[in-house]
Amino acid sequence: MFTGLVEEVGRVVSLTRRSTGALLVVRTGLGPLEPGESVAVNGVCQTVSRFEGGNFTCDVLPETLRVTNLGDLRPGSGVNLERAMKASGRLGGHIVNGHVDGCGTIFSVKRNPPSLGISVDPAIGLYLVAKGSVAVDGISLTVGPDPSADRFTVFVIPHTMENTNLRDAAPGRKVNIEADILAKYVHKFSRL
Repeated sequence: MFTGLVEEVGRVVSLTRRSTGALLVVRTGLGPLEPGESVAVNGVCQTVSRFEGGNFTCDVLPETLRVTNLGDLRPGSGVNLERAMKASGRLGGHIVNGHVDGCGTIFSVKRNPPSLGISVDPAIGLYLVAKGSVAVDGISLTVGPDPSADRFTVFVIPHTMENTNLRDAAPGRKVNIEADILAKYVHKFSRL
């Protein structure tokens, strides 16, 4: 489990496609990381297979490449990183599983100092409510007013802009979206 509070923006060293998916290598200052440890990469839960020289390696499955933006990464790409929360840790954001629901595309970016408004489509509208939580590239954010079935807006504070890959947000960029798990359960049980 993660909190959506990004610890660092790491840099992609390489993404090597294989018949079994891809091998992703990321440069990080979070180390040392242990093999088997979970790290959210742009909000996608990945398992560390190796850590050496400040780089960690993970195996990315074909389904992950299909559903997330990890397959679009290039050497030098900035990725949001968060280690899994310890049971004794504080839940400062919201419950983020690292199981991305899909990709959205940034529709617009409005710089309105000191904040940044980012509109994303398509939304996962049935799970979103104004002032509810959503993870965008692994960042715990608050949904803005009037989310619809095909678009939602989040407002980003200066600290988040400076310490995540949203500092490079631009229209057309794909982002990973994970709806709040509690909203998913409420939706499922309301349909019974």
